[in-house]
Amino acid sequence: MAGTTHYVKIDKTKTLAEEPLTGHNRWHEDIPPILTVDPGDTVVLDVRDAWDSQFDKDTTNDDVGRATTDLVHPHTGPVYVRDAEPGDLLEVRIGPTRCDRWGYTVQVPGFGFLRETYQAPHITKWDIADNWATSEQIPGVRIPGAPFMGSIGVAPSTSLRETYLRREAELLARGGAVKGPEPRGAVPADPAIADEALRTIPPREIAGNIDVKQLTAGTTMLIPVATEGALFSVADAHFAQGDGEVCGTAIEVAATFTAELRLRKGEARRRGVQGLQFFRDALATGHGTTEPAWSTPTRFYATTGLPIRADGTNESEDTSLAAANALHQMIAYLVDEWGYDEQQAYTICSVAVDLKISEMVDVPNFVVTAVLPLDIFI
Repeated sequence: MAGTTHYVKIDKTKTLAEEPLTGHNRWHEDIPPILTVDPGDTVVLDVRDAWDSQFDKDTTNDDVGRATTDLVHPHTGPVYVRDAEPGDLLEVRIGPTRCDRWGYTVQVPGFGFLRETYQAPHITKWDIADNWATSEQIPGVRIPGAPFMGSIGVAPSTSLRETYLRREAELLARGGAVKGPEPRGAVPADPAIADEALRTIPPREIAGNIDVKQLTAGTTMLIPVATEGALFSVADAHFAQGDGEVCGTAIEVAATFTAELRLRKGEARRRGVQGLQFFRDALATGHGTTEPAWSTPTRFYATTGLPIRADGTNESEDTSLAAANALHQMIAYLVDEWGYDEQQAYTICSVAVDLKISEMVDVPNFVVTAVLPLDIFI
């Protein structure tokens, strides 16, 4: 028997701070739910863009340089699922994600995989029609849509949140790239939550900002429940993304997300599931970037990277360095062969190029491949 369908409408012309009862931009177990559903119910959730209206059609590159990560990501939720409790798996059967007709890709200084190389702010503005994205700023390219939510997750328990804060503080002390609790821009603004809440940028065992482009309609997610009611939320809608989202953003949009929420009682505990798992057991159709013709394109150009530094130093089993080298080679190809400048090329890589680990066994040199589908060029 089909469950009930629940709708959460938001005013997308307003920021989350202007409608604070519609969501949150931090993770904390005490954020009150905005909706309660039964297992088997469907939710249809309006979602703001990832940077919470900091960018629009009039935004300049200089404006991007003034953006703050304190406002990302405005989640819609939490949704309380009756009978959900720690040890369960929340089954999220993803339905359509309907995107607005305009989006953007930004390069924010200090953010992105190649942030030490590309430090200038930059924005690409996309028009979306008939499931394709085009931009006057990157002529000759048409990106196929495969909409999904970059951030989908559940709330941590108190003990998990404290564990995450402790391990991230230890990582920060070792020089890691970590953003700790920050009350500025936090929603909810209540200091009891904002002062100790988790930032939404890193994904964790509760999922969150995983940016997995295969989470399109027809995919089912299995998320370990950490607290009573699961407290499910979504944010960060993407019209399209390459595997890696390397410049820090995809084609970012506001959207409406649909999913059916079910429970697998006790399955996380029984199976020892400690993080997100997902599957799709039916062939999807269409022309999106997660469809077979695009995920393994017939026409493509690929570059490879090894863990070798520019000065010739050979590192051992360094996948990040190999990925960076593959990406630098792809950017050079796009500049030399197609005539784009480096920031245009970096954007193309973020929205269309898939980084793939080709081998992790031939020590010391792992191989990462960057694959560009040539059918994006028109």
